[in-house]
Amino acid sequence: MKYRLIKASILSITMTMTMWAGAAEQSLDKVSVIVDQGVILESEIVELVSGVKQGAVTQGQALPSDRALRTQAIERLILKSLQMQMAERMGIQVSDPQLEQTIANIAKRDNISIEQLRSRIEADGMTYDTYREKVREELITGEVTRANVRRRIYITPQEIDTLVGLINQQGAEQAEYRLGHILIALPSGATEEDVNKARETADRVYELLSTGSDFTKIAIASSSGPKALEGGDLGWMNVNSMPTLFAEAVQSKKKDALVGPLRSGAGFHILKVIDSRGVEIIEVEEVNARHILVKPSIILSDQKAEQMLLDFRADLLAGEADFAALAKEHSEDPGSALKGGVLGWNDPNVYVPEFKEALAQLDKDEYSQPIRSVHGWHLIQLIDRRIDDATEKRKEDRAYQLLFNRKFTEETDTWLREMRDAAYIELLDKKDL
Repeated sequence: MKYRLIKASILSITMTMTMWAGAAEQSLDKVSVIVDQGVILESEIVELVSGVKQGAVTQGQALPSDRALRTQAIERLILKSLQMQMAERMGIQVSDPQLEQTIANIAKRDNISIEQLRSRIEADGMTYDTYREKVREELITGEVTRANVRRRIYITPQEIDTLVGLINQQGAEQAEYRLGHILIALPSGATEEDVNKARETADRVYELLSTGSDFTKIAIASSSGPKALEGGDLGWMNVNSMPTLFAEAVQSKKKDALVGPLRSGAGFHILKVIDSRGVEIIEVEEVNARHILVKPSIILSDQKAEQMLLDFRADLLAGEADFAALAKEHSEDPGSALKGGVLGWNDPNVYVPEFKEALAQLDKDEYSQPIRSVHGWHLIQLIDRRIDDATEKRKEDRAYQLLFNRKFTEETDTWLREMRDAAYIELLDKKDL
């Protein structure tokens, strides 16, 4: 009954769109896919396919058929829709100040101004407003993924000790691989027939690749992996942070080597070593900081939360307030409030990007301006910096982070697959069936 009501609402929306389109003499935008309580519009599919084609032309990549591209685009949009719907249920939002700060960080990373970034975006055929909303969506989906996947990760002391021993054996230089990935997926509750069919498909794909077929083209056409639309390119990964199945298979493999098919719970994987390199593990700067976190709410608006921290900062600079006392009374970070806001010594990379960026700009004892992150508004003071001395504690921390990255990747894929399998999906366009 629920989905009949959804379809009735969608038909009503489509009829309204038709009337609007007729009045404005514009082409009709229609609903192409129902995704639980949401929909995917035809224009979204066309836009994503067009973007992939444009990127392929720029990079000189071969592409599969339009039908294969459309199928992959729909799958990508289905996952995005499910994540955005979950974010709405969880109350995850990204304010305009946080969005602008993120975009400013992107421009700074590329050593250009905001205006130069805007010009580059528009030169690529995208409006700045569209770009802003895409960045907002990426922030939201990233946060909803982290919130759901973190709680699925458990790392034992024995795992850390084992990896520390392995890192000691590897010495100062560790291997990184840039991998291409194709996944021939298995459905939930796969039967023996499903497994055999997937294995035959994986063997055919491997044979095609072995005889010179383009990996990127095959990945876009055939892969069910998270990076299918990027041609299966997983980017650079430390051998100790990639899934164990991959790490064991690619070690010592040379550039352009094909590996697989490898069987996992998700299906059959085929890997290509796009490139490899040794990366020297260098000393890392650590920071000790403290902060006061204020979270906007129905009672406390975003602007008032920011002003509250501006007032605290003014009082601190005038010597009329004590940071620790303010943190204990007002900070909404339970882990640090009772310690006067002190976060302790950490690699700056453990913090969200906005927090990390603010720390990078501070001198010892300096106060930041209020900054916005997904957690709320922060007032930060840098207590001190130091260069890590590569102690055993640091090795354990690094091992933990590598294990966390490995398990985060594995659990993210599992979580997305489970969410997709549990969703109600209906393709309304017959050509997508």
